[in-house]
Amino acid sequence: MVAAQKGYSRLVKILISNGTDVNLKNGSGKDSLMLACYAGHLDVVKCLRRHGASWETRDLGGCTALHWAADGGHCDVIEWMIQDGCEVDVTDTGSSWTPLMRVSAVSGNQKAASLLIEAGADVNVKDKDGKTPLMVAVLNNHEELVQLLLEKGADASVKNEFGKGVLEMARVFDRQNVVSLLEETKRKESKYLRSRRCFLSADPGAASLRRPSDAEQNVTVRPER
Repeated sequence: MVAAQKGYSRLVKILISNGTDVNLKNGSGKDSLMLACYAGHLDVVKCLRRHGASWETRDLGGCTALHWAADGGHCDVIEWMIQDGCEVDVTDTGSSWTPLMRVSAVSGNQKAASLLIEAGADVNVKDKDGKTPLMVAVLNNHEELVQLLLEKGADASVKNEFGKGVLEMARVFDRQNVVSLLEETKRKESKYLRSRRCFLSADPGAASLRRPSDAEQNVTVRPER
């Protein structure tokens, strides 16, 4: 287990060949695969998988190896795990957090978040308190990740179980740059809705037209400095 955490791939292979159980857990319920994923040792991760380590194993908090890989922020490991069939929207048993929510809380790593989202992670999933990845990113002041989540379809109008929204959270915690970003997003959305109402009133048959994306409009939202 220590060898896996330290990235000693040769020693890991020797221990396995001598009968070491790859599914052995420490006091907090973590196995060697979780420790290697968190530390970013991809060669060890691959070795453990070849010898029977499972993506579905959970620690005492209900976290899987992908939760720990998300905390570690090692994108090469996360990418390989996804390619190997790891479930991206698995939730822990404590807070009902997915790996994407862990990224939103811990590192704010945009590349890690993008990998998860592109693999199917739900940007609007809610934890047991009704928080979404966007809310968690706002609370932890990960401004660039907030921008990414909005671009990927995160709903800025949703409320948590206590009736609080992302803009209110940003204001309460004095996240000024995030407040500016969210307000600009809200203004742009309101402008679009007003334009659409005017357009539809003039041409009711156009109701089936979709909204163009930011990329199609060549518009990039940036917070006011």
